[in-house]
Amino acid sequence: MTEDQHSGPRREQPSRGPKKLPKLSWYVLGQILGPVAILTLLLTGVILMTQSLRLLDLVINRGQSAPTFIYLTVLVLPGLLVIILPIAFFFGALFTLSRLNSDSELVVMASAGFSQRQLAVPVFLAAGLVMALTWACALWLMPAGQQALNAKVLDIRADIGAALLNEGEFNPPAPGLTVFIRQLGNDGQIRGILVHDSRDVRRPITYLAERGVLAQTPQGARLIMFDGTVEQSAQGGKELSVLKFKSDVINLDQFAGPMRTGQRQTSERYLGELLNPDTSLPQKIRGTYLAEANNRLSQPLYCLAFAMIALAAITRGRRQRGALAMRLTGASLAAAALRIAGYGVAGPASGHPELNALFYLIPLLGMAGALLVLMGYSPRAILARRRAATQGLAA
Repeated sequence: MTEDQHSGPRREQPSRGPKKLPKLSWYVLGQILGPVAILTLLLTGVILMTQSLRLLDLVINRGQSAPTFIYLTVLVLPGLLVIILPIAFFFGALFTLSRLNSDSELVVMASAGFSQRQLAVPVFLAAGLVMALTWACALWLMPAGQQALNAKVLDIRADIGAALLNEGEFNPPAPGLTVFIRQLGNDGQIRGILVHDSRDVRRPITYLAERGVLAQTPQGARLIMFDGTVEQSAQGGKELSVLKFKSDVINLDQFAGPMRTGQRQTSERYLGELLNPDTSLPQKIRGTYLAEANNRLSQPLYCLAFAMIALAAITRGRRQRGALAMRLTGASLAAAALRIAGYGVAGPASGHPELNALFYLIPLLGMAGALLVLMGYSPRAILARRRAATQGLAA
């Protein structure tokens, strides 16, 4: 007999590595992430349509291309995702858990030994993934996108020449200026030019030229016109003076938008700049920076609060449709109240730094309330216990 036969059957050694998630956890995780992704896409599309209108107006009026519009739209996305991701996660998790409950899948899982704690694991894993994406957008992608967006918008507004190159159209590249060109040749020559300058409403000026050229000089953009006239009216149009010229030059930079200042907006600053602002800045601005920093750090915490609210709404209470609908409504109202309260803190916290703690306290209170419900201390459960105790004493 071999040594193995003498020693008898071997005992399996317990695995000391990290425990793997059961297949049911992966199933629930996949069921949650799908609706979250779809809701994120839908909400982003709807909100992006409203936010992109001003960008579309800028691109059209400045003669920019479709790729430029797409580029500007992509730069707006991180700022929107900071708001959208936690909301999409809440409704995605609530929808998934509600569907699993209505299809009796949670009952089957429970009968197979899948406890409520095990059910919470994939929900919190999904919350962790959404939190990581939200933090990445809030701390890095959003300020980087806002910096690039504002820089590009200023470049577009400064490039007034691009707004003029539309044949057969009256182009208003700047307030008080209207430009019309009849034809733009392949050699860059412009034929048939009309420029109306009405910044001074008492003395408007109109330039008419047979041909011209748009030139970028070291001093800026210039419109050089040849063989034309300058017509200037005065006294409400009662007087008109006409002057012919062989060549004339219009400085287009005077109509360009304001150049970028050294002071960047709050949304363009990274976390380090917000937490350690320049001491020479006014106290009000430094308070705004500190409130923005705490707001960005606390936003992903709502994912944990929303996860616990969704679990409390689905796993605690009766399974009847009426009762479940009431719990879903209550959970949605609770989540909305939490998020609105978080947004409401931003204004007062800018002037009162001691209120910055509320950014973290509000989602923590939401977690605490949901935890009490999960532990069986909901208002309905407490009333039921008191009623049972009262009936017991009466008996």
